[in-house]
Amino acid sequence: MALFDITLALPDRPGSLGAVASAIGFAGGDIRALVVLESKDGRGVDNMTVAIPGTDSTDLLEVLGQIGGVEVISVNHIN
Repeated sequence: MALFDITLALPDRPGSLGAVASAIGFAGGDIRALVVLESKDGRGVDNMTVAIPGTDSTDLLEVLGQIGGVEVISVNHIN
């Protein structure tokens, strides 16, 4: 499994982070760490470390991109 550091913005409302976690699981990923960086003006910015099968984050990014209101700010391979 490959580890990725992902920073994303999402609506600051109940269920938003759950939708992200479900999408990561759907893509075969596992959240290893999560830090809420900011919550302001109805938006949250979170940083997470995610382990996914293989080394290509394309499937994960596609799944996250399908969640309304979620914006992937950065993705970095960390191992």
